[in-house]
Amino acid sequence: MSSIKKIVIVSPAHPLRGGIAASSERLAQALQEMGHEVVIYSFSLQYPGFLFPGKTQFTDDPPPEGLQIKTCINAVNPLNWIQSGRSIANEQPDHVIVRFWLPFMGPSLGTVLRMARFFSRKKLIVTALVDNIVPHEKRFGDRPFAKYFVGACDDFVAMSHSVQEEIRSFDQKKPVRFAPHPVYDNYGSSMKKADAREQLHIPEHVKLVLFFGFIRKYKGLDLLLEALAKTPDVHALVAGECYEDWSYYQQIIDRHGLADRLHLHMDFIPADQVRVFFSAADLVVQPYRSATQSGISQIAYHFEQPMVVTRVGGLPEIVTDGVSGYVVDAEPQAIASAMTDFFDNQRDMTFLEGIRKEKQRFSWEYLSGQLLNTSQPE
Repeated sequence: MSSIKKIVIVSPAHPLRGGIAASSERLAQALQEMGHEVVIYSFSLQYPGFLFPGKTQFTDDPPPEGLQIKTCINAVNPLNWIQSGRSIANEQPDHVIVRFWLPFMGPSLGTVLRMARFFSRKKLIVTALVDNIVPHEKRFGDRPFAKYFVGACDDFVAMSHSVQEEIRSFDQKKPVRFAPHPVYDNYGSSMKKADAREQLHIPEHVKLVLFFGFIRKYKGLDLLLEALAKTPDVHALVAGECYEDWSYYQQIIDRHGLADRLHLHMDFIPADQVRVFFSAADLVVQPYRSATQSGISQIAYHFEQPMVVTRVGGLPEIVTDGVSGYVVDAEPQAIASAMTDFFDNQRDMTFLEGIRKEKQRFSWEYLSGQLLNTSQPE
């Protein structure tokens, strides 16, 4: 194992909510288990209200135990970027790990890192853990903002090969390693399916697929709704806050008469409730139009649920077709055919065996090693 390090993680964290915050907290725990000293620098302001499409950026969940989280970075205040960089330098870290998921964060994170390096009294290594470098929904300034961020880092770890190649389009000299998103194992154990469905008021006998996570155009909920129209005996549990105009989806529901087969929970799902939704389902469906990697797949692996994913981005790297689920084209008939095959041919036990083997590929130890460059680069 590498020598013990003082590590600063720059990332959203509690009380901010969402998958990036949750996974960074889990990463901090993994690094601490390896013996490293870790502190997370999070955001006092992540997005201005008018840029955030959800109801709130904050969670009511209790803070994670055993983690030191400093809430200080303001993503839109340049004076704060200088102060935050100096604060990080004063920690005297050996290594800074910074999450990057949106070019909007490029100016703030790029400047914070440059200031941390400027004020540091010793050599500072900066590794970026990159969820996305080019967003699913393009905006003005994406590439120059991302390029500014890339210039502040020494090396990169991407959680999908597609992101790995995108990073290289910004800088071909700096090392870019690959490590898949680890299994989310911090949402508790699974429940009996009957108990989970009772909590959600879903009949025990129905064939049930789960769409989980916030709703945006690129996530393809409309493709799943169209697929449901082709599979009249399948119900869908939709759990997550809608970041779009819901009327678009309601028109599809009304046109196909799907209301009786839809179970809608249109709010952000607290961490302690995640297991209820995954335990209730027979099959997790991710009908994405575009993707890099997905934390949803890694929650499904934790709860040992088979998946249907579309053949986009890094999803086929996570789900092996015919082993842990289905990899299909991003269109309704292909999604419907996979759901039909699963239920008609009772594939659940076959996939369960495959899932238990596949999930061993996704460990927090491997990701930690790649971030600290203690594993062999790809």
